[in-house]
Amino acid sequence: MEHSTAADTARVRLATVDDLPAIVALLRDDRLGATREDAADAADAGASYRDAFDEISRDPQHEILVLELDGAVAGVLQLSFLRCLTHRGGRRAQIEGVRIDGVRRGGGLGRVLVGDAVRRARERGCHLVQLTTDRERPDAIAFYQRLGFAGTHHGMKLHLRG
Repeated sequence: MEHSTAADTARVRLATVDDLPAIVALLRDDRLGATREDAADAADAGASYRDAFDEISRDPQHEILVLELDGAVAGVLQLSFLRCLTHRGGRRAQIEGVRIDGVRRGGGLGRVLVGDAVRRARERGCHLVQLTTDRERPDAIAFYQRLGFAGTHHGMKLHLRG
Protein backbone atom coordinates (compact mmCIF):
# COMPACT_ATOMS: atom_id res chain seq x y z
CA MET A 1 0.00 0.00 0.00
CA GLU A 2 1.38 3.40 -1.03
CA HIS A 3 1.49 6.28 1.40
CA SER A 4 -0.24 9.45 0.12
CA THR A 5 1.29 12.85 0.96
CA ALA A 6 -0.06 16.38 0.86
CA ALA A 7 1.96 16.96 -2.32
CA ASP A 8 0.00 14.13 -3.97
CA THR A 9 -3.32 15.90 -3.42
CA ALA A 10 -2.20 19.50 -4.05
CA ARG A 11 -3.24 21.24 -7.23
CA VAL A 12 -1.77 24.29 -8.94
CA ARG A 13 -4.03 26.80 -10.65
CA LEU A 14 -4.14 30.41 -11.74
CA ALA A 15 -4.94 32.72 -8.85
CA THR A 16 -8.17 34.67 -8.67
CA VAL A 17 -8.76 37.97 -6.92
CA ASP A 18 -10.55 36.01 -4.18
CA ASP A 19 -7.19 34.38 -3.34
CA LEU A 20 -5.55 37.74 -2.66
CA PRO A 21 -5.91 37.85 1.14
CA ALA A 22 -4.36 34.37 1.41
CA ILE A 23 -1.59 35.32 -1.02
CA VAL A 24 -0.65 38.44 0.93
CA ALA A 25 -0.66 36.43 4.16
CA LEU A 26 1.77 33.95 2.56
CA LEU A 27 4.03 36.78 1.39
CA ARG A 28 4.19 38.05 4.99
CA ASP A 29 4.80 34.57 6.41
CA ASP A 30 8.57 34.79 6.83
CA ARG A 31 11.13 37.04 8.49
CA LEU A 32 11.91 39.09 5.36
CA GLY A 33 8.37 39.24 4.01
CA ALA A 34 7.06 40.49 7.35
CA THR A 35 9.18 43.62 6.91
CA ARG A 36 8.07 44.29 3.31
CA GLU A 37 4.35 43.57 3.23
CA ASP A 38 1.66 45.71 4.84
CA ALA A 39 -0.12 43.89 7.64
CA ALA A 40 -3.12 46.23 7.47
CA ASP A 41 -3.52 45.57 3.75
CA ALA A 42 -2.94 41.85 4.28
CA ALA A 43 -6.18 41.51 6.22
CA ASP A 44 -8.33 42.83 3.39
CA ALA A 45 -5.92 42.68 0.42
CA GLY A 46 -5.79 46.45 0.17
CA ALA A 47 -5.90 48.59 -2.93
CA SER A 48 -2.18 48.40 -3.70
CA TYR A 49 -2.33 44.60 -3.82
CA ARG A 50 -5.56 44.60 -5.84
CA ASP A 51 -4.12 47.07 -8.35
CA ALA A 52 -1.00 44.95 -8.79
CA PHE A 53 -3.03 41.74 -9.06
CA ASP A 54 -5.32 43.26 -11.70
CA GLU A 55 -2.41 44.57 -13.77
CA ILE A 56 -0.50 41.28 -13.61
CA SER A 57 -3.61 39.24 -14.39
CA ARG A 58 -4.42 41.29 -17.51
CA ASP A 59 -0.95 40.76 -19.00
CA PRO A 60 -0.67 37.43 -20.86
CA GLN A 61 3.09 37.40 -20.16
CA HIS A 62 2.49 37.02 -16.42
CA GLU A 63 0.74 34.44 -14.26
CA ILE A 64 0.13 34.25 -10.55
CA LEU A 65 -0.07 30.62 -9.55
CA VAL A 66 -1.45 29.26 -6.31
CA LEU A 67 -1.06 25.82 -4.85
CA GLU A 68 -4.31 24.66 -3.33
CA LEU A 69 -4.50 21.99 -0.66
CA ASP A 70 -7.72 20.86 1.01
CA GLY A 71 -9.55 23.84 -0.48
CA ALA A 72 -7.11 26.42 0.91
CA VAL A 73 -4.27 28.37 -0.69
CA ALA A 74 -1.03 26.88 0.66
CA GLY A 75 1.48 28.34 -1.81
CA VAL A 76 2.01 31.08 -4.37
CA LEU A 77 4.46 32.27 -7.01
CA GLN A 78 4.51 34.73 -9.87
CA LEU A 79 5.69 33.53 -13.26
CA SER A 80 6.72 36.00 -15.97
CA PHE A 81 7.66 35.25 -19.56
CA LEU A 82 10.36 37.50 -20.95
CA ARG A 83 11.32 37.80 -24.60
CA CYS A 84 15.01 38.60 -25.01
CA LEU A 85 17.34 39.61 -27.80
CA THR A 86 19.98 37.30 -26.34
CA HIS A 87 19.92 33.58 -27.05
CA ARG A 88 18.78 34.33 -30.61
CA GLY A 89 15.67 36.15 -29.51
CA GLY A 90 14.77 33.46 -27.01
CA ARG A 91 12.19 33.46 -24.29
CA ARG A 92 12.92 32.90 -20.61
CA ALA A 93 10.72 32.54 -17.57
CA GLN A 94 11.24 34.44 -14.32
CA ILE A 95 9.90 33.04 -11.04
CA GLU A 96 9.22 35.53 -8.24
CA GLY A 97 7.64 35.59 -4.81
CA VAL A 98 7.61 31.87 -4.06
CA ARG A 99 5.99 31.10 -0.72
CA ILE A 100 4.65 27.96 0.90
CA ASP A 101 2.60 28.10 4.09
CA GLY A 102 5.13 27.98 6.94
CA VAL A 103 3.45 25.07 8.70
CA ARG A 104 3.46 23.02 5.48
CA ARG A 105 7.07 23.57 4.35
CA GLY A 106 9.18 20.49 3.87
CA GLY A 107 6.38 18.29 2.57
CA GLY A 108 7.05 18.56 -1.16
CA LEU A 109 4.58 21.36 -1.92
CA GLY A 110 7.28 23.74 -3.15
CA ARG A 111 8.52 21.06 -5.54
CA VAL A 112 4.98 20.71 -6.94
CA LEU A 113 4.50 24.48 -7.32
CA VAL A 114 7.88 25.23 -8.89
CA GLY A 115 7.59 22.09 -11.03
CA ASP A 116 4.32 23.37 -12.46
CA ALA A 117 5.95 26.73 -13.26
CA VAL A 118 8.79 24.94 -15.06
CA ARG A 119 6.25 22.88 -17.03
CA ARG A 120 4.44 26.07 -18.07
CA ALA A 121 7.77 27.63 -19.14
CA ARG A 122 8.53 24.61 -21.33
CA GLU A 123 5.07 24.82 -22.89
CA ARG A 124 5.75 28.48 -23.78
CA GLY A 125 9.03 27.54 -25.46
CA CYS A 126 11.33 29.07 -22.85
CA HIS A 127 14.97 28.05 -22.99
CA LEU A 128 15.64 29.02 -19.38
CA VAL A 129 13.88 29.46 -16.04
CA GLN A 130 15.50 31.92 -13.68
CA LEU A 131 14.85 33.18 -10.19
CA THR A 132 16.53 35.06 -7.42
CA THR A 133 16.35 34.39 -3.74
CA ASP A 134 17.68 36.47 -0.89
CA ARG A 135 21.04 35.41 0.54
CA GLU A 136 19.33 35.55 3.93
CA ARG A 137 17.32 32.45 2.95
CA PRO A 138 19.84 29.57 2.98
CA ASP A 139 17.05 26.97 3.14
CA ALA A 140 15.48 28.41 -0.01
CA ILE A 141 18.83 28.40 -1.80
CA ALA A 142 19.35 24.73 -0.90
CA PHE A 143 15.79 23.93 -2.02
CA TYR A 144 16.30 25.51 -5.45
CA GLN A 145 19.64 23.74 -5.84
CA ARG A 146 17.93 20.40 -5.15
CA LEU A 147 15.52 21.24 -7.99
CA GLY A 148 18.45 21.75 -10.36
CA PHE A 149 18.81 25.55 -10.25
CA ALA A 150 22.41 26.76 -10.21
CA GLY A 151 23.95 30.01 -9.05
CA THR A 152 25.48 30.91 -12.42
CA HIS A 153 25.28 34.71 -12.18
CA HIS A 154 25.76 37.38 -9.56
CA GLY A 155 22.45 39.21 -9.17
CA MET A 156 22.45 42.93 -8.47
CA LYS A 157 19.68 45.35 -7.62
CA LEU A 158 19.34 49.09 -7.37
CA HIS A 159 16.54 50.09 -5.00
CA LEU A 160 14.76 53.20 -6.24
CA ARG A 161 12.71 53.97 -3.15
CA GLY A 162 12.96 53.46 0.60
